[in-house]
This record gives sequence, C-alpha cells and structure tokens, in this order.
Amino acid sequence: MSNIAVDQVLAQIRSMSLQAGTAVKPAAPAAIEAPGSAGASSGPAFGELLKQGIDSVNHSQQNAGALADAWERGVSGVDLARVMIESQKASVSFRALTEVRNRLVSVYQDIMNMSI
Repeated sequence: MSNIAVDQVLAQIRSMSLQAGTAVKPAAPAAIEAPGSAGASSGPAFGELLKQGIDSVNHSQQNAGALADAWERGVSGVDLARVMIESQKASVSFRALTEVRNRLVSVYQDIMNMSI
C-alpha cells in the first residue's frame, strides 16, 4: 500500500472518529504501555470502534436497500441516481470492511506464527 493510500485511510479513520465523538491521535512512543501494565485507556475500546464501523456499514446497506425498494415501488421523490449513489456507497463501505477484516486476520496469523 502506498503512502498516499495509507494517508487517505488514516484521514478517513480520523473523520469517522470525529463523527463518533472521539479523536484519534497518533500514538507517541511514550504513550505505548508495556505488556502487563494496567493503564486506563482514554478512548473507546478497539471492539467498540469495530462494532461502530460494522453498524455504519449495516446502516448504509439497509438505507441503500430501502431506497432501491422505494424506487421499485414508484415512490415519488426517489430518483434512480440517488439509488445508485447510495448503492455504490454501501458497496464501497462493505469492501472496505472486508479489507479491514482480511488485514486483521492476516495480522492475527502473523502473530500466531511468530516463534517465541
């Protein structure tokens, strides 16, 4: 992945974090705790952020499905361009979520394959 792509992903994560009400700050080396130390985390847990991301993708897909259904039924005020845009947004967000899952599985496998 190029630096430009990484910077874009980080910018998207930061904007989503701001929308969720938390700020993602770059981790400083001093902020990283030693294994086994019991420090309090100031932000939401990783699991909570992942759940919020999954819920956001789910909401996007449900919204796209509802718009497509409304367009098929001929509801006034729903145009095809809006339906297609929402459908593409849902598709892109699902692909991004799938990529995050693939990266997490890859990291997990790398950690499990480390020799001690």
